[in-house]
Amino acid sequence: MKQQLLLLQDVDSLGRKGELVTAKPGYVRNFLLPRSLAMVATPHTLRKQEALRAEREKQAVVDRAESEKLAAQLEGLVLEIKVKVDPEGHMYGSVSVADIAQLFADKGLPVEKKYILMTRPIKTTGAHKIPLKLKEGITLTCQLTVIPEGLIMTGVSAVTAPLPEEPKES
Repeated sequence: MKQQLLLLQDVDSLGRKGELVTAKPGYVRNFLLPRSLAMVATPHTLRKQEALRAEREKQAVVDRAESEKLAAQLEGLVLEIKVKVDPEGHMYGSVSVADIAQLFADKGLPVEKKYILMTRPIKTTGAHKIPLKLKEGITLTCQLTVIPEGLIMTGVSAVTAPLPEEPKES
Protein backbone atom coordinates (compact mmCIF):
# COMPACT_ATOMS: atom_id res chain seq x y z
CA MET A 1 0.00 0.00 0.00
CA LYS A 2 1.41 3.38 -0.99
CA GLN A 3 1.83 6.09 1.62
CA GLN A 4 1.07 9.78 1.19
CA LEU A 5 4.03 12.01 2.04
CA LEU A 6 4.93 15.67 2.33
CA LEU A 7 8.30 16.34 0.68
CA LEU A 8 10.75 18.36 2.76
CA GLN A 9 13.28 18.68 -0.08
CA ASP A 10 13.27 18.26 -3.86
CA VAL A 11 13.56 14.60 -4.85
CA ASP A 12 14.43 13.74 -8.45
CA SER A 13 11.71 11.78 -10.25
CA LEU A 14 9.30 12.17 -7.31
CA GLY A 15 8.48 15.83 -6.69
CA ARG A 16 9.43 19.20 -5.30
CA LYS A 17 9.59 20.58 -1.78
CA GLY A 18 6.13 21.12 -0.26
CA GLU A 19 4.25 18.73 -2.57
CA LEU A 20 2.08 15.83 -1.45
CA VAL A 21 3.18 12.64 -3.17
CA THR A 22 2.66 8.89 -2.85
CA ALA A 23 5.43 6.32 -2.82
CA LYS A 24 5.87 2.63 -2.16
CA PRO A 25 6.54 1.64 1.45
CA GLY A 26 10.04 0.29 0.82
CA TYR A 27 11.16 3.50 -0.89
CA VAL A 28 9.68 5.52 1.97
CA ARG A 29 11.15 3.34 4.72
CA ASN A 30 14.61 2.82 3.20
CA PHE A 31 15.32 6.09 1.39
CA LEU A 32 13.03 9.05 2.04
CA LEU A 33 12.52 8.91 5.80
CA PRO A 34 16.12 8.06 6.87
CA ARG A 35 17.46 10.96 4.76
CA SER A 36 14.77 13.38 6.05
CA LEU A 37 13.58 14.06 2.50
CA ALA A 38 9.90 13.55 3.40
CA MET A 39 7.52 13.02 6.28
CA VAL A 40 4.28 11.07 6.48
CA ALA A 41 1.32 13.34 5.73
CA THR A 42 -0.85 13.90 8.81
CA PRO A 43 -3.14 16.84 9.64
CA HIS A 44 -0.32 18.34 11.74
CA THR A 45 2.29 18.09 8.97
CA LEU A 46 -0.11 19.42 6.34
CA ARG A 47 -0.01 22.79 8.13
CA LYS A 48 3.68 23.00 7.17
CA GLN A 49 2.85 22.56 3.50
CA GLU A 50 2.20 26.25 2.73
CA ALA A 51 5.40 27.33 4.48
CA LEU A 52 7.39 24.74 2.52
CA ARG A 53 5.80 25.84 -0.78
CA ALA A 54 6.64 29.49 -0.13
CA GLU A 55 10.20 28.52 0.74
CA ARG A 56 10.42 26.45 -2.45
CA GLU A 57 9.21 29.37 -4.59
CA LYS A 58 11.93 31.62 -3.13
CA GLN A 59 14.52 28.92 -3.81
CA ALA A 60 13.22 28.50 -7.37
CA VAL A 61 13.89 32.18 -8.11
CA VAL A 62 17.46 31.84 -6.82
CA ASP A 63 18.04 28.57 -8.72
CA ARG A 64 16.71 30.07 -11.96
CA ALA A 65 19.02 33.10 -11.66
CA GLU A 66 22.03 30.82 -11.02
CA SER A 67 21.10 28.58 -13.95
CA GLU A 68 20.69 31.52 -16.32
CA LYS A 69 24.07 32.89 -15.25
CA LEU A 70 25.69 29.49 -15.83
CA ALA A 71 23.90 29.14 -19.19
CA ALA A 72 25.35 32.51 -20.26
CA GLN A 73 28.85 31.24 -19.38
CA LEU A 74 28.28 27.98 -21.29
CA GLU A 75 26.85 29.73 -24.38
CA GLY A 76 29.12 28.98 -27.34
CA LEU A 77 31.59 26.97 -25.24
CA VAL A 78 33.56 24.33 -27.16
CA LEU A 79 35.15 21.57 -25.08
CA GLU A 80 38.00 19.47 -26.43
CA ILE A 81 39.23 16.10 -25.31
CA LYS A 82 42.06 14.01 -26.73
CA VAL A 83 41.57 10.25 -26.95
CA LYS A 84 43.76 7.35 -27.96
CA VAL A 85 42.91 5.69 -31.26
CA ASP A 86 44.13 2.62 -33.12
CA PRO A 87 45.78 2.86 -36.58
CA GLU A 88 42.36 2.69 -38.29
CA GLY A 89 41.11 5.67 -36.23
CA HIS A 90 38.81 3.74 -33.86
CA MET A 91 38.74 4.95 -30.27
CA TYR A 92 40.00 2.90 -27.35
CA GLY A 93 37.17 3.23 -24.85
CA SER A 94 34.68 6.10 -24.94
CA VAL A 95 33.90 9.56 -23.60
CA SER A 96 31.37 9.26 -20.78
CA VAL A 97 29.25 11.72 -18.81
CA ALA A 98 31.86 11.64 -16.02
CA ASP A 99 34.61 12.64 -18.49
CA ILE A 100 32.53 15.56 -19.74
CA ALA A 101 31.71 16.70 -16.19
CA GLN A 102 35.45 16.62 -15.44
CA LEU A 103 36.12 18.83 -18.50
CA PHE A 104 33.63 21.38 -17.14
CA ALA A 105 35.25 21.17 -13.68
CA ASP A 106 38.70 21.77 -15.21
CA LYS A 107 37.36 24.99 -16.72
CA GLY A 108 35.95 26.03 -13.33
CA LEU A 109 32.28 25.58 -14.30
CA PRO A 110 29.94 23.91 -11.76
CA VAL A 111 28.21 21.44 -14.09
CA GLU A 112 27.23 18.21 -12.36
CA LYS A 113 26.85 14.83 -14.05
CA LYS A 114 23.08 14.89 -13.57
CA TYR A 115 22.82 18.01 -15.76
CA ILE A 116 24.34 16.23 -18.79
CA LEU A 117 21.64 14.46 -20.82
CA MET A 118 23.55 11.80 -22.76
CA THR A 119 21.91 8.42 -23.24
CA ARG A 120 25.13 6.61 -24.15
CA PRO A 121 28.86 7.36 -24.23
CA ILE A 122 30.55 8.89 -27.28
CA LYS A 123 32.54 6.33 -29.25
CA THR A 124 33.51 8.33 -32.36
CA THR A 125 35.91 11.19 -32.98
CA GLY A 126 34.77 14.56 -34.30
CA ALA A 127 32.34 17.24 -33.14
CA HIS A 128 29.37 16.28 -30.94
CA LYS A 129 26.55 18.32 -29.41
CA ILE A 130 26.05 17.76 -25.69
CA PRO A 131 22.56 18.56 -24.34
CA LEU A 132 22.40 20.03 -20.83
CA LYS A 133 19.42 20.59 -18.53
CA LEU A 134 20.19 22.88 -15.62
CA LYS A 135 18.05 23.66 -12.58
CA GLU A 136 14.53 25.00 -13.14
CA GLY A 137 14.34 23.45 -16.61
CA ILE A 138 16.86 25.67 -18.41
CA THR A 139 18.20 23.71 -21.40
CA LEU A 140 21.12 24.37 -23.73
CA THR A 141 23.69 22.52 -25.82
CA CYS A 142 27.47 22.67 -25.76
CA GLN A 143 29.88 21.36 -28.34
CA LEU A 144 32.45 18.69 -27.60
CA THR A 145 35.27 17.98 -30.03
CA VAL A 146 36.85 14.55 -29.66
CA ILE A 147 40.38 14.77 -31.07
CA PRO A 148 42.35 11.61 -31.86
CA GLU A 149 45.73 11.60 -30.18
CA GLY A 150 48.65 11.39 -32.60
CA LEU A 151 46.59 11.90 -35.77
CA ILE A 152 45.98 15.13 -37.66
CA MET A 153 42.27 15.82 -37.86
CA THR A 154 40.86 17.80 -40.76
CA GLY A 155 39.74 21.23 -39.66
CA VAL A 156 42.22 21.23 -36.79
CA SER A 157 45.49 22.90 -37.67
CA ALA A 158 48.73 21.46 -36.42
CA VAL A 159 51.99 23.28 -35.93
CA THR A 160 55.04 21.34 -37.04
CA ALA A 161 58.68 22.32 -37.03
CA PRO A 162 60.40 22.44 -40.44
CA LEU A 163 62.54 19.43 -41.26
CA PRO A 164 66.29 20.05 -41.37
CA GLU A 165 67.65 20.16 -44.88
CA GLU A 166 70.19 17.58 -45.93
CA PRO A 167 73.57 19.02 -46.91
CA LYS A 168 74.15 19.00 -50.64
CA GLU A 169 77.25 17.30 -51.95
CA SER A 170 79.25 19.37 -54.43
